[in-house]
Amino acid sequence: MAALEKLFGFEAGKHSVKTEIIAGITTFLTMAYILAVNPDIFSNLEGMGMPKGAVFTATALAAVVGTLVMSIYAKKPFALAPGLGLNAFFVYTVCLTMGYSWSFALTAVFIEGIIFVLLTVTNVREAIINAIPASLKNAISAGIGLFIAFIGLVNAGIIVDDGGTIVNLGTITSGPALLAIIGLIITSVLLVFKVTGAMLIGIIATAVIGIPFGLTNFGSVVSSAPSIAPIFCKFEWSNIFSLDMLVVVLTFLFVDMFDTIGTVIGVSKKANMMNADGTIPGVKKVLMADAIATIAGAVFGTSTTTTYVESASGVAAGGRTGLTSFTTAICFAIALFFAPVFLGIPSAATAPALFLVGVMMMGSIKEVDFNDFAEAIPAYICMIMMPLAYSISDGIMLGVIAYVVINALCGKFKNISVMLWILAIAFVLKYCLL
Repeated sequence: MAALEKLFGFEAGKHSVKTEIIAGITTFLTMAYILAVNPDIFSNLEGMGMPKGAVFTATALAAVVGTLVMSIYAKKPFALAPGLGLNAFFVYTVCLTMGYSWSFALTAVFIEGIIFVLLTVTNVREAIINAIPASLKNAISAGIGLFIAFIGLVNAGIIVDDGGTIVNLGTITSGPALLAIIGLIITSVLLVFKVTGAMLIGIIATAVIGIPFGLTNFGSVVSSAPSIAPIFCKFEWSNIFSLDMLVVVLTFLFVDMFDTIGTVIGVSKKANMMNADGTIPGVKKVLMADAIATIAGAVFGTSTTTTYVESASGVAAGGRTGLTSFTTAICFAIALFFAPVFLGIPSAATAPALFLVGVMMMGSIKEVDFNDFAEAIPAYICMIMMPLAYSISDGIMLGVIAYVVINALCGKFKNISVMLWILAIAFVLKYCLL
């Protein structure tokens, strides 16, 4: 028990080994869907030399390393993996819209991780986080929810480009769209009944149903993990001083910070791990673990690795120490040997998970005061422009610019921090010069 206390902050009279292990398995089951969803999103870059199998391995390894650091260094029951929204920004905005290589995007993730480490050490992160108004922080989360839900609908063929009205309803009575709708119904019912691992069960069930559809093609079940050699340490340093790199890094940084802080606060509150003054014991180590995980993920070849809100499921099951997250890390390591199962899952089976995670992320919008138009209009611009412009970064930049312009013209200068002025000016220059 002394070893458990030293490694994971486990206290024999206060915690139960059995409870912590069950909690860790519970957390894994609720977030294991990322092993199917992340490679599926990155499959859009296979033609650019980023193999789906390699991304699967990188996803699992990033989750293992990040969660192990969280368990041993921070000693918290939080698990990490490549984040939804951040992976969409990587693939659809940086690579497919801005036209940069995936190596450029990996470099941005790597730089973001290093900056996050420095900000954590120097405590500057609070200044950046506090500079963004609460209304925009909440809008960012909701906007990303709309964006990834839209991606899921497009990937499944439920929403299509008809060449006339830009978007239209696809053929939903057959093929991938019908399978996705079936999966959405199954997963929704599982979530309503609060079934542990609802997302993962829904994805696998939908994939199995996809076999007679001719959409799912499972080969073997167990095999060695695909090699990450094609994407390991593939950085591109030639454009690191460009304005685009700055914008991309800042977007990764902002979303990662807000996502991590929001998750840590929410899960800590659920676990009664907060002090009376609202502070979280050991939060600096939690943020450092998140930063190290991001660097490791970039080295392996995947997008920003972040703390998962699904950690709340393990906390609800009684997890309170690093032993919970250690168990989750072991589960991700074991999952490496089931690559054929996760890689055989079609986009139509992962689309419902994207849509439903989007639903969960919309909850933050209720925190925006829609009676105060100086707050509501910039928040709405930030949120709605993400799916419409098909870009998380554009949503954030336009939201910040709108907030500064509207509040300045209305004489509400006290709402605008120096940092926010700097960000708004930088974003305006980005649009004017590029």
